[in-house]
Amino acid sequence: MNNTLNVPGAELYYEVRGSGPLLVLVGAPMDANAFAPLAELLAADHTVLTLDPRGVKRSTLEPGGTSRPEQRADDLARLIRHVDAGPAVVLGSSGGAVSALALAQYHPEVVRAVIAHEPPLDRLLPHAEELLAKSEQLMADYLAGDVTGAWKQFFAVANIQLPDEMVEMMFGGERDPEQVATERFWFGHEMRESITWLPDFGKLRDAVVVVGIGEESTGQLCDRTSTALAAGLGVEPTRFPGDHTGFVDHPEAFADALRAVLKELDQLR
Repeated sequence: MNNTLNVPGAELYYEVRGSGPLLVLVGAPMDANAFAPLAELLAADHTVLTLDPRGVKRSTLEPGGTSRPEQRADDLARLIRHVDAGPAVVLGSSGGAVSALALAQYHPEVVRAVIAHEPPLDRLLPHAEELLAKSEQLMADYLAGDVTGAWKQFFAVANIQLPDEMVEMMFGGERDPEQVATERFWFGHEMRESITWLPDFGKLRDAVVVVGIGEESTGQLCDRTSTALAAGLGVEPTRFPGDHTGFVDHPEAFADALRAVLKELDQLR
């Protein structure tokens, strides 16, 4: 089922598949399409909710609107109440993991557990100010028109090794306008808001939080931020197949790993 829901300052596009316990899959800036193969696999025994975050693709945003983790958390809480199948287990990846953590922090009544897959919580690291300054520079460069230069900086900050030629091939020349719009929204309205968010460990320790890290992400920035999050929560990270986008690249293996986590969560009930 595809539908929309009006929320303060935005209209959200969402999809619902399957039946059973509610499982939410969310990214930022990744949209519902990125999770579709994984959602199809999990819909065999779950009600699976996916969405385009506010301002991304089919979800609109009022002029001058913003996309802070607190707002995205409120959006998720409203969607969970709207589909009336909660409380939910919420798997968030990247900026979506920040949204999911904010949901558990601000709206714990709608959340059974959060699986935070590689949240880019830069402020948890010792050299946070240096990292954030580099990110401010690359965001400014992107918005000024230096697209490939900004992406090269982005991958350098993220400790993801990509040849310059590959970056130029991926982000130069003619590109899909919809993808460019999503990308520009990330650099202009989501990235800063996600990487500067600080979790309240006191509140989150009262929630059930699983911290996920890709098996192929070792040494990358989100490996380090996720490890710091896990340490702050006093939990051991859980490894998932692939890297930062493992759920896209290896949906079957990722679904198997996620089912194992969901089974463990069921035993906590």
